[in-house]
Amino acid sequence: MKRLQWPRWMPVDPYIVLLLATMGVAALLPARGVAADGVSALATTAVAFLFFLYGARLSTREALDGLRHWRLHLTILGCTFVLFPLLGLAAQVLVPVLLDDALHRGLLFLTLVPSTIQSSIAFTSIARGNVPAAICAGSFSSLAGIVVTPLLAAVLLGGQFGGGQGFSGDAVLKIVLQLLVPFLAGQLLRRWIGGFVVRHRALLSLVDRGAILLVVYSAFSQGMVRGVWGQVSAVRLVELIAVEAVLLAVVLAATWYGAKALRFGREDRVAIQFAGSTKSLAAGLPMASVLFGAEAALAVLPLMLFHQMQLMVAAVIARRRERDPLPAEEAHPHAASGHR
Repeated sequence: MKRLQWPRWMPVDPYIVLLLATMGVAALLPARGVAADGVSALATTAVAFLFFLYGARLSTREALDGLRHWRLHLTILGCTFVLFPLLGLAAQVLVPVLLDDALHRGLLFLTLVPSTIQSSIAFTSIARGNVPAAICAGSFSSLAGIVVTPLLAAVLLGGQFGGGQGFSGDAVLKIVLQLLVPFLAGQLLRRWIGGFVVRHRALLSLVDRGAILLVVYSAFSQGMVRGVWGQVSAVRLVELIAVEAVLLAVVLAATWYGAKALRFGREDRVAIQFAGSTKSLAAGLPMASVLFGAEAALAVLPLMLFHQMQLMVAAVIARRRERDPLPAEEAHPHAASGHR
């Protein structure tokens, strides 16, 4: 029986529909009391399992090969942890005209979050870019973000963490236990389970998306119970989306043309653009829950909106890049067309 597929002409990715549906369920039926504790524990476990699978998927050889391409990885890390935060700081001028303090705090936090792994790999593959580089870049960014994101948050956000732990030894330890330890465990067990994980990529994708949906439901439920959504008007929401659209456009242009100025080849430029312009919900949401506590739901709203936006825009760009002629195809168009 032929598997049902999402129509290619549909403008909205099915995962975005699931995200919106999850937000709607949390608004109508938020988890409370013991149920909220159970959902939170389940979400934490799912994210830990996700990073365990990330570790099991990344081979030591890929990691070592990736380290040799240090210019590419430094460029991506620079985009993720330098360019993005600078743009987030610059957005302060939009307060209070387009953003209020709480939304700017969330916007600034999203600029501190590491890059995605799954999305950057998928889009790089579609666009015929350097997939091994995207795998390593996403993994390196996530590992660096475990320490770099809380450090940057401590410096740039200061005492604006609300009811969370903020930056502290306990907060960093909690993030390390949830993200880094499972990743290292996956690396250690890769010899025995790595082949299975690589062969069943759909499992990683399912856990990736399922973990994010659980964390989104948990965060939005907390927001509903505490009444934080009443703090955001429809006008402010539209203004936030407009600001994030500009942010994404600036970063996409900077990663593509900046990589060209640095004399990277086409395949590397593709990897730099997708790994350097995306932000990870899987890493950002658990970090926000630790750092912001009761205010995490409002703090992650900009990140959630940006994540959905980046998926839609990156999908369009990846499909356009897929049709770009490669250098070899430009030199031998007839030979290239025979392989398509």
